[in-house]
Amino acid sequence: MDTHTIPASGRATPLNRPVGDLLREWRQRRRMSQLLLASEADISTRHLSFVESGRATPSREMVMHLAERLDVPLRARNALLIAAGYAPLFRERPLTDPQLSAAREAVERVLKGHEPYPAVAIDRHWTIVAMNNALAPLIAPAQPALLTPPVNALRLSLHPDGMAPSIVNWHTWRAHLLARLQRQIEVSGDATLAALHDELAGYPAPAGAQHASPDDAAPLDQIAVPLRLDTPHGVLSFFSTTTVFGTPVDVTLSELAIEAFFPADQHTADTLRRLAPTRPAASDAHLQA
Repeated sequence: MDTHTIPASGRATPLNRPVGDLLREWRQRRRMSQLLLASEADISTRHLSFVESGRATPSREMVMHLAERLDVPLRARNALLIAAGYAPLFRERPLTDPQLSAAREAVERVLKGHEPYPAVAIDRHWTIVAMNNALAPLIAPAQPALLTPPVNALRLSLHPDGMAPSIVNWHTWRAHLLARLQRQIEVSGDATLAALHDELAGYPAPAGAQHASPDDAAPLDQIAVPLRLDTPHGVLSFFSTTTVFGTPVDVTLSELAIEAFFPADQHTADTLRRLAPTRPAASDAHLQA
């Protein structure tokens, strides 16, 4: 089966700020004191203080050393290097770049191999860059404007004109997505994600949406937050997993994730297998940047 491809959104440029300010911001975001970071980085607190205040200019190696201890994302590590006056270290290639062909093929194989269950590849802002055929029927009821690239997976899920009216446990699913997005914001400090969170939090509940009762909880609810969709084939229930690339050195790959949905009950598994069309022997589908 071919995977569906959707162009990703544009990428923001880093702000022009002193490297010391940026390092201090990342340290505070990680809730680390100067003493703790200096200890973990095996440098003096005095030197770290001088770097953050701008009284000392860190070497390229020191910038990377501190970024490693602070677990700074690759995109932000490039911003730190630029702010310190150095060239960025990590390349950002489009997914169509020939050098990413092996990674692109891996993503395509995961998406297609997960069928007849739905799966989607997203970037750091939850923009859908590819999805398999099993997902297409589930999002088809959404209004065309929300399905016009670039498509944001979270907006599509919670928007009143998107999948929201079909989500049986909308309040529970909404709370899960907003909490997950908030954790991502705290880790990354991404302003685009913060704006997205505010937008999603302002969406009204779909008509008839009911708050979950503890007495109605299914066994899965005790270990994971399910997604329950009301479809012409009955209520389909899913739980999801997230797959990322290990030890990436490319910005694009470091920000790419695959959300794979698994059936949470036998009815969902049987329905998806029954609805799945026959898989062709080969496919020439491609991800797009």
